[in-house]
Amino acid sequence: MTAPTTSAHAPGPSRDRVLAALRAVVDPELHDNVVDLGMIRDVTVDGPAVHVEVALTVASCPLRSQIREDVEHHVGRLPGVSSVEVTTGVMGADERSALMDRARRTSQERAVVTDVPSSARVLGIVSGKGGVGKSSVSVNLAAALAARGLTVGILDADIWGFSVPRMLGVSGPLEVLGGKMQPVDVPVGTGTIRVVSMGFLSGEDDAIMWRGLVLNRAVQHFLEDVAWGDLDYLVVDMPPGTGDVQMGLARMLPRTELLVVTTPGLAAQKVAGRAADMARKGHLRVAGVIENMSGFTCEHGTRYDLFGSGGGSRLADEIGVPLIGTVPLHPSVAAGGDAGMPAALDPTGPLAPVFAALAERVALEIAPVVEMAGCSARLLARVEAAVAGRAT
Repeated sequence: MTAPTTSAHAPGPSRDRVLAALRAVVDPELHDNVVDLGMIRDVTVDGPAVHVEVALTVASCPLRSQIREDVEHHVGRLPGVSSVEVTTGVMGADERSALMDRARRTSQERAVVTDVPSSARVLGIVSGKGGVGKSSVSVNLAAALAARGLTVGILDADIWGFSVPRMLGVSGPLEVLGGKMQPVDVPVGTGTIRVVSMGFLSGEDDAIMWRGLVLNRAVQHFLEDVAWGDLDYLVVDMPPGTGDVQMGLARMLPRTELLVVTTPGLAAQKVAGRAADMARKGHLRVAGVIENMSGFTCEHGTRYDLFGSGGGSRLADEIGVPLIGTVPLHPSVAAGGDAGMPAALDPTGPLAPVFAALAERVALEIAPVVEMAGCSARLLARVEAAVAGRAT
């Protein structure tokens, strides 16, 4: 149950308002909200107390906890709600058939056929504005996930401002085998980072002067024409803002889940909130907030909040998602990026434990890799196979 967010004496919400809030809860595999998928079996409002029954495709659904938490977050933020009780049931054959029909239609309308495996979690790293360290967070998070023995793809979708190759110390061109571009592999212990970037196709000093449709087409090529192979995660470093590439990714890869990066200041927090609003309008799940460039601690132990304080927690509270972690401001991040050695992989540096903790929370709580044996993953595989069959 959620903790009380408003006075118990406040009037409760209407059932329609609860259903509207539930449309912000997106199944990360089927890429649609739980209301339109027919997963909400019952909503009961008793004053400030709300009960929601969610129908899952199978009893052992590995996304049960995530869906429950998302329901609690979004319904619990409604004015007048003091508690949210979520119970789960299992769909019958007719309900599963209706869900499949809906998922198939959605996939036909949106999806691009890619080599990204259905079991991989796709994490879009977004920000409302530039200069908040979004790319450094993308690279260091990917490196920390790979250090856990995982295979992590990085798609550098910041076509104009690509910087991932330099931060990882790799260069192109990309090899082509069997008509597919091969990512550049970076071994990390027992894990691997697989990198695709415009930087492998263009000189580092060359300006990319493309408009929206061409930008979207470039991202589509990186999704369709790259042999990603077996991935646990695909980390997508998005351009700042809420423009063409963001909207295109929502259409082409609708299972993307967004991590919003902000700095601690109020202005950056407000701008980052627009990225979260864009995500929900595109039916993408916002999985959490990362605060970058938190306080700087000098060698004498004094902390300085150079960019303000509290922006990450304020944004997380405002949009109803968890604050996953805070990354202190430290020169090792910039130095590591310039040298092609991410701070997350420097065992002597102060930020390696910070990024390791961030990766652990992502891997275990925020977006754990889903086994294909469970829940809607099997349905998703069938939907994608059906859509691919119609496209050929």
